[in-house]
Amino acid sequence: MTATSLAAPFLAGLADDRIRFQRCGACGKAQRLARYACTACGATDLRWEYATGRGTVFAVTEVKRAPTDAFRALVPYRIALIDLDEGARLMAHAQPGLSVGDRVSLSVYRLGEQALIRAAPA
Repeated sequence: MTATSLAAPFLAGLADDRIRFQRCGACGKAQRLARYACTACGATDLRWEYATGRGTVFAVTEVKRAPTDAFRALVPYRIALIDLDEGARLMAHAQPGLSVGDRVSLSVYRLGEQALIRAAPA
């Protein structure tokens, strides 16, 4: 993604080792992806907030085929969907042993120049 993309504030947060998400200024609903309008009420007053870095595992899967050469050394690895305590959902690299319903702590780590999110048991 480029710096001018809709996700630029999210990516800037990762660059500072922080996780960000959008919240609607009109109804308070946290958004699961970067949006131009709220999925609950349609308002365009979306604000970026910092997450506490805590959440619950919603789903987990194992990746056995690398999407790019940079990920080849990680295969196989686990990806989890995490419901942040603030209400947004995001994807993270999951430590082995995490299951649906587990509480997790999130952190930012680097794979080359790319910032990624890691989920570990809370």
